[in-house]
Amino acid sequence: MKLDAVRELIREKGLDAFLFSSSSNVFYLSGFSSSHAYVVLSYQEKHLLTDGRYYERAKAELQDWEVHLIKGNPAKSIKKFLRERGFKRVGFESDRVSCELRKALRSTKIRWVPCKNFIGRIRMVKTPREIELMREGVKISDEIYRKVIREIEVGITELQVRGKIVNEIFKRGAKGESFPAIVASGKHSAIPHWESSEEKVKHAEPLLIDMGLVWKGYCTDFTRTLHLGNPDAEFKKVYSIVKEAHLLALEKARVGVKLGELDRVARRYIKKKGYGKLFNHTLGHGVGIDIHESPRVYYKGEDADITLEEGMVFTVEPGIYIPDRWGVRLENIIVIERGVGRPLSDVDLELVVL
Repeated sequence: MKLDAVRELIREKGLDAFLFSSSSNVFYLSGFSSSHAYVVLSYQEKHLLTDGRYYERAKAELQDWEVHLIKGNPAKSIKKFLRERGFKRVGFESDRVSCELRKALRSTKIRWVPCKNFIGRIRMVKTPREIELMREGVKISDEIYRKVIREIEVGITELQVRGKIVNEIFKRGAKGESFPAIVASGKHSAIPHWESSEEKVKHAEPLLIDMGLVWKGYCTDFTRTLHLGNPDAEFKKVYSIVKEAHLLALEKARVGVKLGELDRVARRYIKKKGYGKLFNHTLGHGVGIDIHESPRVYYKGEDADITLEEGMVFTVEPGIYIPDRWGVRLENIIVIERGVGRPLSDVDLELVVL
């Protein structure tokens, strides 16, 4: 099904074949994971090219593919292979290929056609198997989150909390973090992409945890904002606003609705409550093999007019960030199933006070 959709796109673009060089797209198309492999796909053929480090494993795992050994210079091997197959008009990932490889691939006998985010729209819609894997990963992430927050106490550092998350990820058989976990205490929580530090968690302060793992090739992404000790009235107010904005966007997530509308409904609500300038990022992003992939869930840009359809997977993560004080963000991965948006996580959005 995936390959059929990509092959149809290759045909529509008038290409003889397409060279995929990014590891995420190679994995998406073939299911093969490595640091050095290429997929060449035509309307009728599928080839994987890799070097001696991965060749035997690739042959064993991809028995319905043509697997080829790269010897010596990769670019020369690829060009030789394409010429031997008679491919003259070949697309490539212009937004993912390195400058070095782009330069090395130059050939007077092959017409290279640069293509940006070539299969991004196809990858937006997940297969039932992809959704199943992501659901498994989120279940593990939920378990880790629940365990780790029981071990948080005043005096533990942000990095120690992250260490607990990473340890639990590996204990449960995942491949690692999908991104470096953000553990942001106190005023650090007002910085959306804070880097976990040696700062100690203090009483009467919030603690934001943004974490994810990689499960069988697919990423998870999850954020909750906790509070150590009883929060004041303003924190409760802001938390309630972010929670309601999240729920409004979730309610709006239905087949046929434009992506930009999800961002608008959350952003308008936060603005109406007087915090509009303090929501300073998009509502969300696509997630799957990559932690950030198409689409961008925002009221601006080319993705704003994309219509939601069955199988789309993306995050909803509104936030309010008060500089030098604290911030609140609540994030779930959402899947469009049976026409409506459903969170993969079963951790509720209620404020947790430790």
